[in-house]
Amino acid sequence: MEFDEKSLDALRAALAVSPDNIPLRQHLAETLLRWGRPDEAEKEYREALARAPRNVALKLGLARAFADQAKDSHAMVIIEELVKGSDTPAEAFLLHARLLFRSGDVSFAVTEYRAAVAADGGLRDREFEERLGLDREETDSEVVDGRVRAAREDGRGGPSGIPLERPSLRFDDVGGMADLKEEIRMKIIYPIEHEAMFRAYGKAIGGGVLMYGPPGCGKTHLARATAGEIRAGFLAVGINDVLDMWLGNSERNLHELFESARRNRPCVLFFDEVDALGASRCDMKASAGRHLINQFLAELDGVKSSNDGVLILAATNAPWHMDSAFRRPSRFDRILFVPPPDEPARAEILRILCRGKPSADLDWVHVARKAKDFSGADLKAVVDLAIEAKLTEAMKTGVPKPLATRDLVEAVKRIRPSTSEWFATARNYALYSNQGGTYDDILRYLKLS
Repeated sequence: MEFDEKSLDALRAALAVSPDNIPLRQHLAETLLRWGRPDEAEKEYREALARAPRNVALKLGLARAFADQAKDSHAMVIIEELVKGSDTPAEAFLLHARLLFRSGDVSFAVTEYRAAVAADGGLRDREFEERLGLDREETDSEVVDGRVRAAREDGRGGPSGIPLERPSLRFDDVGGMADLKEEIRMKIIYPIEHEAMFRAYGKAIGGGVLMYGPPGCGKTHLARATAGEIRAGFLAVGINDVLDMWLGNSERNLHELFESARRNRPCVLFFDEVDALGASRCDMKASAGRHLINQFLAELDGVKSSNDGVLILAATNAPWHMDSAFRRPSRFDRILFVPPPDEPARAEILRILCRGKPSADLDWVHVARKAKDFSGADLKAVVDLAIEAKLTEAMKTGVPKPLATRDLVEAVKRIRPSTSEWFATARNYALYSNQGGTYDDILRYLKLS
């Protein structure tokens, strides 16, 4: 059936009379998509989902509208939820494949495309198959993160010797985060300082805390300060310290890291970008990644060795990609949202960053007010930019001058907050994939609840 603008106007007029008519609104949204007007279709799908939030067809339609506008991260949020369901429509697998291909994950895109065609042969797309390379000879090699894993046991590997730090950083050196600091105090600092009292209640010393939020908001800084507060050892673990190309070595590396922390207790074992090690097993087609996650869970449980006196801190910018098993009590039983610093915290962070630098009566509060939504890393960039400007001026005049409020304000104008993009993605997860209220803190921060 051909549609013209009058037909769309008629549909909109009908919706004005019956705004809760979901099939009618869905029909209008689908028509707009076919006419190449995805931005208008997005609006209609959102309106429909506000009235029927569990409707799979509407979620898929909204994902298609996002994809047609090149909002791939928004579309991926919805599709990743749909493909985990038991009643996933074949079109969802196909859209997932296209999004994965656009992101460069060709191997996973092939798997999802095959699932789509297996469910509905009418979705077969010869052109897309050629782009996926399905017209070429394939092998049975297992592909993980772009590498072919060799099934051999003669490889050698292990942790590269992560140094045990003794940080001098304290909570006073970390601006803001009062609630987060108190959570961590209850988890490890108070149990160590008042061991007998906590033992009397049968409370173990240690445990797991997962911190999530936009990048640059101080998660790593806070982890290091936690070790400094109790003069504990600190092991900072990156994915390169664990992952190994030979089968079985990654699990061995992870075990050795936990053993090192246990030997040096009290110790803070910190995993940065932990979603790379603890991704959802539902998303994995290869067994190697599943084995590593199972090993991680076993280490957190302390199956063979006690984790008493070991605090496992982890940070991630993408908690929605983590396996839900990590959130079970006795593993990461504290999941803390680390938002951008509020105005008083921004003022405190600026004061700390400018400590020891030549300055003249800086108005921290005024600068903090101008730096709305800035992360701690953004504020550091502000200070660095202001200092560079003063140095450039000093090179020309030969006379160094102290930092002034005006210098910091000018630097703020030249930097855009880096948190905006993260919240654009997080908002969609909080609205459309928030089982159990995991991301309620995001909704409260965005004033959506």
